[in-house]
Amino acid sequence: MKGNPELIDTLNDLLASELAAINQYMVHAEMAEDWGYERLSENFKKRSITEMKHAERLIERILFLEGTPIVSNLDDIHIGATIPQQVDNDHASELTAIKMYNEAIVQAGNVLDYATRDILEAILRDEDKHLDELEELQDQIEQMTLPTFLSTQN
Repeated sequence: MKGNPELIDTLNDLLASELAAINQYMVHAEMAEDWGYERLSENFKKRSITEMKHAERLIERILFLEGTPIVSNLDDIHIGATIPQQVDNDHASELTAIKMYNEAIVQAGNVLDYATRDILEAILRDEDKHLDELEELQDQIEQMTLPTFLSTQN
C-alpha cells in the first residue's frame, strides 16, 4: 500500500527518536550497573527494550507503506554523568517523544491513515508510561534524597 510521503517522513523522524532512546537508555543502564545499581539498571534496560519494539513497529509500518526506513539517523543522545542527570535527560527525551507522537497522530488522521494512527497511539501510551515512571524516580530522588534513593537500587 502506497503511503503518504509526508507521513512516511514523520515515521522516519519518530524512528530516529526511538533509535536514539534505545542507545541513551542502554548506556544509562550499563552505567548504573557499573556503579552497582542493579535495580535501576534493570529499569533502564526494560525501557530500552520497549523502545526497540517501538522502532520495530515503525520500521514495519514504513515498509508496509512502501517507504524506506532510515536507520542511520539518530536524534541527539544525552548521557548523564550522574543518576539524577540520567533520569532528567530521559524525562526530557520522553517529553519530546510524546509531543512528536501527538503531532504524528493528528497527521495520520488528517491523511486518513487510521491504521498508522492506531499504531502511533499504542506507542504513545507506552511513552506516557515511561514519562510517569521517570517522574516517579525524580520524586523518589527528591523525597528520599539521592544517597537514600541510591541505597534502594542495589
